[in-house]
Amino acid sequence: MKIAVIGTGYVGLVSGACFSEFGFFVTCVDKDPAKIKMINAGTMPIYEPGLEELVARNAAAGRLHFTTDLGPAVAAADAVFIAVGTPTRRGDGYADLSFVYDVASEIAPFLNDYTVIVTKSTVPVGTGREVGSIIAATNATANFDIVSNPEFLREGAAIADFMRPDRVVVGVQSEAARDVMRALYRPLFLIETPILFTNLETSELIKYASNAFLAVKISYINQMADLCEKVGADVHDVAKGMGLDKRIGNKFLHPGPGYGGSCFPKDTLALAKTAEQHGTDVSIVGAVVTYNAHRKMAMADRVISAMGGVVKDTEIAVLGLAFKPETDDMRDSPSIDIVTVLSAAGAHVRVYDPKAMHEAKALLPATTQFCDTAASCLHGAAAAVVVTEWNEFRALTPTSFIEAMKGRVLLDLRNVYDPSAMQAAGLEYYSIGRETKL
Repeated sequence: MKIAVIGTGYVGLVSGACFSEFGFFVTCVDKDPAKIKMINAGTMPIYEPGLEELVARNAAAGRLHFTTDLGPAVAAADAVFIAVGTPTRRGDGYADLSFVYDVASEIAPFLNDYTVIVTKSTVPVGTGREVGSIIAATNATANFDIVSNPEFLREGAAIADFMRPDRVVVGVQSEAARDVMRALYRPLFLIETPILFTNLETSELIKYASNAFLAVKISYINQMADLCEKVGADVHDVAKGMGLDKRIGNKFLHPGPGYGGSCFPKDTLALAKTAEQHGTDVSIVGAVVTYNAHRKMAMADRVISAMGGVVKDTEIAVLGLAFKPETDDMRDSPSIDIVTVLSAAGAHVRVYDPKAMHEAKALLPATTQFCDTAASCLHGAAAAVVVTEWNEFRALTPTSFIEAMKGRVLLDLRNVYDPSAMQAAGLEYYSIGRETKL
């Protein structure tokens, strides 16, 4: 079977490479000639552990190709995956589906034999049927079925998530489409991966419902962390006690500065807007959207409070910019709000991240100083703020901070370090949901 993947962003690139690893012939298509040239030269446009090697291996085997030429790739394909972005639409918070619908119009003229059109992009309920209507209106003779196959890839672990997923969700309209999808995911059937077949609407909603639930869980433990600070409890013990209940589980119960990334911020907002559009109340999700935005801003206020309420002309080091480790993704990262607020308050902010420096430069204030190492970022700083829990930062000792910094204030927004060790060394240490002076 032959596959065409339209879009070489995070989802399209990872999915195309992994399907080729399954043994299928995959052509990834993108409108950006520079991106295709980069990939063909062996340089990935995103950082994802193992992706460069995976692409190189399958390209060398002749199973994986990259092109800007849409027509031949679609005409030869048994399945066409739409994997373009669905960002939040400006002004109203709905998912912007213009890229998805543009792809539907563009691929329609090239469909000849029976083809399965798969929406891999995260899309609101009803999008698949609209894609089908666009294709039918553009090419009345096209023989196709629409399938919804949402991705559940964690940035930093995407390849493992594709190769050994918790589950695969597939929304279909016909037995023919079901047969094609079974064939594509046969390697996962062999390792007994749960594969759930539903209708289109159910599949589309599962993706949003899953991401929103995890966002609620993150925000819940963050609020518990705030309460722990007020009453003298330890949020990690609270989370452990909760997580031992199998009905709750221990995942996504780690406190921090708020969620970010490519999925949770836009998907929670899109789900709330979809419910509003259909006259249904999902106020829990709406409250989480508001709370998370406030929490990221509140983290900057914590830094200012730790500095006595004034940070003007103060050197502050920020360690970690990406929204999570093992990615260069800066979308809706808490670091953006933190650095922006501190800079507006007059602080001299310098930053370091192992992978996200290039992406961050377009998103942070022009006054931000970018450093080459954690040590150079910390050098001479009055305060340090850990925003992303890269392993590189976990290796820093109390001495690492004391010898490099002029000041002694350390705000650990990911609870990377042992409070007693940091305080015993003479650092004014603050963390999340544990004993603190703030």
